[in-house]
Amino acid sequence: MADGKEFDFLIKNVRLVRPKIDFLEDADIAVKDGKIHRIGVNLNADAAFEVYDGNGRLAFPGVVDAHMHTGIYSPLQEDAITESRAACMGGVTTSLNYIRTGAYYLNRSGPYRSFFPKVLELSEGGFHVDYAYHLAPMNRQHIEEIEDLINEFGVVSFKIFMFYGSHGLHGRSSNQNEFLMIGEDERYDFAHFEFVMRAIKRAMQKYPAKANQISLSLHCETADIMAAYTKMVEEEGRLHGLPAYHAARPPHSEGLAIFIAAYLANETDLPNINLLHLSSRKAVTAALQMAQVFPHIDFRREVTIGHLMLDIETPAGNYAKVNPPIRPREDVEFLWEMLLDGKLDWVCSDHACCRHELKIDTHEPHNIWLAKSGFGGTEYLLSALVSEGQKRGLSYNRMAELTSFNPARRFGINGKGDLIEGLDADIALVDPDETWTVHSEESESRQGYTPFEGLELGARVKTTFLRGRRIYDYGEVIGEPTGKFLRRPY
Repeated sequence: MADGKEFDFLIKNVRLVRPKIDFLEDADIAVKDGKIHRIGVNLNADAAFEVYDGNGRLAFPGVVDAHMHTGIYSPLQEDAITESRAACMGGVTTSLNYIRTGAYYLNRSGPYRSFFPKVLELSEGGFHVDYAYHLAPMNRQHIEEIEDLINEFGVVSFKIFMFYGSHGLHGRSSNQNEFLMIGEDERYDFAHFEFVMRAIKRAMQKYPAKANQISLSLHCETADIMAAYTKMVEEEGRLHGLPAYHAARPPHSEGLAIFIAAYLANETDLPNINLLHLSSRKAVTAALQMAQVFPHIDFRREVTIGHLMLDIETPAGNYAKVNPPIRPREDVEFLWEMLLDGKLDWVCSDHACCRHELKIDTHEPHNIWLAKSGFGGTEYLLSALVSEGQKRGLSYNRMAELTSFNPARRFGINGKGDLIEGLDADIALVDPDETWTVHSEESESRQGYTPFEGLELGARVKTTFLRGRRIYDYGEVIGEPTGKFLRRPY
């Protein structure tokens, strides 16, 4: 080269944490044009325009946070900025966001052909990390649009909220059609779920080159069970807070919904099913049973960092209200057992920033039924998993699979998820020995609190690189938003 520089950027002295192998590798990482150009030992620093000393830290592939909800409680263009800044703190370089028509998000209905371009317009220039969207077909028109969403917009992942049959985001809803903004002649029910599955299957047949990365995700809770148990728990008045919410949305509600989802997937011959945020022993057991009953279906099983780190006795109380609920400690321990046994496929945050003034009812702050559902946590995802995981014997390489490689490959993000030459230079540097305490005021999120408050962690993300550019370093988010929309397969 005329200027004598082979690399744009060189990260020296890191321990490479790659998925699908069982060892760490001392290496330098050279970056050119946003890609990993070369990995090796003692690469020439003089060959790079800029050199960064990794100080022997663990170099993970940038986290692909497979489950986020940007723009659910705040305008999308505002949430994109603040919550992606929080993502940077957590080593996240790709944010995959679930979004739908209806109440919350843009608070509008209509065809995705007009809705989704508005989502992209509001997102552009706001994200500090790369981003993509999963879409939920809410009405018949959306079902008809699935093939166009795949072909024209690069959306290859879709979602069903099974509990919306009788519930809104926070509890019982007396008017499903009003909440979902669907016509009076439409129902969001098992028949609708079946027709969504059939449409996705047709799309896979139409686009065979993309078929293995087209999938359907399901939030598995059974509306009828939840409605009955919520009424019973409320009327009894014996339980309060998180124990009450756990009892009102019992684990067998998750298990039954998983059985139904699996049977419909078999009936429609839909092979790629993602079972989201499994929270309990009964849910995971049901998921594993269905994988045995229907071995031709590629089930993937997701767990959140919240369900791995919190239980119903957490001091956060109602601030930890989420769907499905935080569970008792025995369920948490079972989730870890399954994670260590290789039965769960990825760990995500289910980040849904719900600001302090919205989360808890002003007049009845201790009333769990009036609290909003969801909370943020993307900024703690990798640090918490490394901290707790290394104590339990989870290997760093397996952590890289769970936080990056597995979700990247499932959701069509083939240019990310690993540390090999030719992929995007998305990297998270982690100090596995730093002890620190979580405090919400240190977060870039605008939430103002965290259910993880006061947790002592034994590992910490120190630096995050997006396509070879530092976006977070030593406690500071760096630069303007440069995140790109990922048209998938990417």
